[in-house]
Amino acid sequence: MKVVLFCGGLGLRLYPLTDSTPKPMVPIGGKPLLWHVMKYYSYFGHVDFVLCLGYKGEQIKRYFLEQDGCFSNDFTLSNNYRRRELLSSDTTNWTITFVDTGLHSNIGQRLKAVQKYVGNEDMFLANYSDAVTDLRLPTLIDFFVRSGKIGCLTTVKPLLAYHTVSTNAEGYVKSILPMAQSRTRINGGYFVFRKAIFDYIKNGEDLVNEPFRRLIEKQELVAYNYDGFWITMDTFKDKQRLDDLASTGKACWEIWEN
Repeated sequence: MKVVLFCGGLGLRLYPLTDSTPKPMVPIGGKPLLWHVMKYYSYFGHVDFVLCLGYKGEQIKRYFLEQDGCFSNDFTLSNNYRRRELLSSDTTNWTITFVDTGLHSNIGQRLKAVQKYVGNEDMFLANYSDAVTDLRLPTLIDFFVRSGKIGCLTTVKPLLAYHTVSTNAEGYVKSILPMAQSRTRINGGYFVFRKAIFDYIKNGEDLVNEPFRRLIEKQELVAYNYDGFWITMDTFKDKQRLDDLASTGKACWEIWEN
């Protein structure tokens, strides 16, 4: 199944890290966030990627064009250091299509821009490319297939240091709970779509606003609730958390290592 990855945002909440680097290329444990997301999908056998580029997209292109694999895999150096032979590789079976989808385009328009690369597929996967998880992808896909619907999003509990507050009509507080203990769920950014999704996106529209509302009206959008590991890299604090997990051997999203 093809995987559409949205990689064109400005990443303003990660500034100044994203002043000179696109958000998907911000490293976690020495590897770009984008690499972690792609490695996740390839672990489950989905190795055909369509990258929706925008802000500093040339850096993403350069990373893969200059990638010879020796810095991340075992290799043999011979013939007076002139011959390099990879003993293993973690990306050689990947097919990557790079598409410039505009500097300021929203997600809906980035998806429309790559329609010709995925429109012939009955189903395809999509991702915001800013969160990692240990979700079993086949379980999500099976859930979507059984639903028979056009779209599926994954919902998760937000890891935010806020509290939800419930009040009565007079304004008296009835309860206050940490966000993670409330019933609130957010869009986790892991999607499965049928090609009919393109019929619901009009020019200029973002994905979640008008198109998703049309799907909801026709009961064509389902949600897979996941309460396992999921962390997004929106802020510098998020990056620190992910780096700490990677450096202490607790990067449970690296299911390919387990």
